Amino acid sequence: MTDELRAGVVGLGMIGGGVAVSLARRGRTPVVYDIRPDASAHLSGVPEPLGSPAEVARSSDVVMVAVVNADQAREVIGGRDGLLSAARPGLVIVLQSTVALPVVHELAALCDERNVGFLDCGVTPGDKAAGNGMVAIVGGVEATVEAARPVLEDWAKKVVHCGPLGAGMATKIARNVVTYGSWRTVHEASALARAAGVNPDQLAEVIDTADPEGHTLLQLLRFQDPDGRLPEAIGRQIKPLMAKDLAAARDLASALGVDVPLVEATEAGVRQTLQLEEDPGTSTSPDEPEAAAADSQESLHRFGLEMMDAAYGPGFSAQMPAEPSGDPFTDETTSYLFAQVWSRPGLSIRDRRLLTLGVAATVGRPELIQIIARGGLINDELTPEQLREAALHLAAYTGWCKATAAHTGITAAINEHTQQETK
Repeated sequence: MTDELRAGVVGLGMIGGGVAVSLARRGRTPVVYDIRPDASAHLSGVPEPLGSPAEVARSSDVVMVAVVNADQAREVIGGRDGLLSAARPGLVIVLQSTVALPVVHELAALCDERNVGFLDCGVTPGDKAAGNGMVAIVGGVEATVEAARPVLEDWAKKVVHCGPLGAGMATKIARNVVTYGSWRTVHEASALARAAGVNPDQLAEVIDTADPEGHTLLQLLRFQDPDGRLPEAIGRQIKPLMAKDLAAARDLASALGVDVPLVEATEAGVRQTLQLEEDPGTSTSPDEPEAAAADSQESLHRFGLEMMDAAYGPGFSAQMPAEPSGDPFTDETTSYLFAQVWSRPGLSIRDRRLLTLGVAATVGRPELIQIIARGGLINDELTPEQLREAALHLAAYTGWCKATAAHTGITAAINEHTQQETK
C-alpha cells in the first residue's frame, strides 16, 4: 500500500468479511461494522466492529457495503445512523450487494445529494474473498472509480470498470445468467450421461481435461465484435457442427427416454444463436456459381483476418491484405490456417497458442515468439509468470541455446505489454 486512503467495510459476512481480511493482509486495516458485535472475532487482522455505519464513515475514505438485500443497503447507507449521516464530501461508497438496478440509481441519488461518490460493484467468486481472489465488477463515473481504485485493488485480484452507474450490477447479473444457465445445461448433460451408463464424474473429468480454463464456454462471445455482432462467416462455419451435435444429443435422449428441453430449445434456436438470418444452404446467386464461390472465398478471408485478431490482438491483421491478393501463400495463411485451422472447436485458442509457441522455440525465432506471447497477454490467456515458466520448460526440450531465443521473445512481449498497460 503506497497511498493513505482509509478503508471501511459494512457487513462482515462471507463477502464483506473476506474483503476486510484481504485489506488487513495488504496493510490497509479497515474499520468495520456489523449488527453482530462479535462478527470479526474469527477474521484475521480485522478489528472489532464500531458502533454504527456512521462511525465507519467518519474514519473512512472508501467504504464497501456488503449486506444481504436492498432494504439493508438503504438502512446502512441512508438510515438514521447510516453512512450518509456522517459522510463528508468526497467519501466513496462501494455497494457490493446484488440489488436491482433501480435500487442502484436510488442509492446513488442519495449519495449525490451529499456530494458522496457511489459505485455499484458486483463481485465473484465469493469463496475467494478472503484471499484477494475476487474480481471487482464496477459501474460508475470513471473519476470515482479511479479515486477508489487503490482500495479496490487491495482486496480484488482484478478491477474491471464495466461502464457507467449500474454497469457493474448488470454485468454481475449477466454473469449469473451464464452460471445458472450452465447449471441447467449440466443437469441435462449429466442426466443423459447417467441414462447411457456413464458416471457423471467421468463426464466432469473429460470436460475438465479438455478445457481446464473454460475457454469454450465463452468462445462465441469472444468471436463477436464490440457491437455484439457475430461475423457471418463464423456463424456459417459453426452451424453444421452445432446442428449435427445437437441432433445427436436429441436422438440419444429420445432413445433413452431423457427429457432435454434445453437441448431442444438450443437446437431450434441455432440460427438465432449464430445470428444467421438466411438458410446457409440457400445460394444467393444460384445462376452464378463462380460469383458465389468468390463470395465464399472473400468470407473465408474476412473470417481469417478476424481470427488473426482473436489470436494475436486487435489490429494484428492490418498487416495482411484486406481482400484475397492472388498470392497463394498469403491467401492460404488467411483463409486456411486462420479461418479453418485456428477456428476449429477441438482446441481453444490458448491451446493452439501453446503448441505454436513450442514449434517457434524449436527454430529459435525470438521475434515470432514475441508475437505469440504478446497475443496470450492481450487475451488474458497467459500471465507473465506462466510465460516465463514456459521458457524454462521449453529449455529442457529444445536446448538452452534455442530457449534463450524463446526467453528473449517472451521478455520483449512482457515488457511491451506492461508499457501499453501503463500508458
